[in-house]
Amino acid sequence: MDQYTVTVRTSTTYDVVIGAGLLGQAGAYLRSCTAAQRVLLVSDRNVYRRYGAAVTQAMAGFSVSPFVIEPGEGAKSMETLAKLLNAAAGHGLRRQDGIVALGGGVVGDLAGLAAALYMRGIPYVQMPTTLLSAVDASVGGKTAVDLPGGKNLAGAFWQPACVLCDCTALDTLPPGEFANGMAEVIKYGVIRDPEILSAAERGATGLPRLIARCVAIKRDLVEADERDVGVRRLLNFGHTIGHALEKASGYTLGHGAAVAVGMVYATKLAEQTGLCAGMSPRLSRCLEKYGLPVSPAYPWQMLVPLMELDKKNAGSRAVTMVLPLTWGQCQLVAFPPEELLARLTEIDREDKT
Repeated sequence: MDQYTVTVRTSTTYDVVIGAGLLGQAGAYLRSCTAAQRVLLVSDRNVYRRYGAAVTQAMAGFSVSPFVIEPGEGAKSMETLAKLLNAAAGHGLRRQDGIVALGGGVVGDLAGLAAALYMRGIPYVQMPTTLLSAVDASVGGKTAVDLPGGKNLAGAFWQPACVLCDCTALDTLPPGEFANGMAEVIKYGVIRDPEILSAAERGATGLPRLIARCVAIKRDLVEADERDVGVRRLLNFGHTIGHALEKASGYTLGHGAAVAVGMVYATKLAEQTGLCAGMSPRLSRCLEKYGLPVSPAYPWQMLVPLMELDKKNAGSRAVTMVLPLTWGQCQLVAFPPEELLARLTEIDREDKT
């Protein structure tokens, strides 16, 4: 399996390494990017059962303490964050010591925020074990937990010291988890590189190279806009609707599945407003190839108010959407909530006729 390295140059510089057998080299990479002696290994129960012992062994010479959470979005809470911070203090972590996030996006978001807060910031390393985290959550320095009002409302920008994406860990993903990741892969094809969409249509072979291409696109956008106030917001294609769907489902709907629906309807909205033409059928077919949904299970009357709470909105009476213009090009468009509700309702009405 080929190995790729994508270097991210933001407020700090770090490498995203993509290949096989990287979990077994965890200690070497940790030594190369930190001065840590003590490490808090954060993982969820399923991932830790599969990889925890091997990663701990690979970090021989470090004082390693595990912090294991339950799988799922429910663990991404202020309560779990407080327990994690107390665990870091209990393990005696100092400023040069580190936190290792071994798992998917929930683990990475939670561990990254703890690293940003503990002693006002300590190093952390991302070791994504899901495709979704590999191409999205583990890169770019966004860390957060959820609040009752919505997803990722309490967070910080804190860049990792290194990201190790061991593609052999992705071989054990259930089909639904792999599909969640493919939704984010397809997103990159729409917003920046149509060849990624073509690769997804062919069946997503050559996964390390495909991941590296997605990470490189995110790298470019993050370097240009680390604090997410400009061009980086294009990465939110499908996410405004997607986050509302996740919230409406009580976070039982996977992130990628929710974003898939969001991308389709953002594209239909762009077609309706004349920004693009004929893009949604191809996008829907590509998503359905991986068993992803392309229509919401909840009414827009429920979803639009949740979309108003999205932290990326431009103002109190506007919902900001990322809409495609053509394959590889998107723009931000703000809608008053009433107009957005009417437009989305009309799209569904037209689809049924």
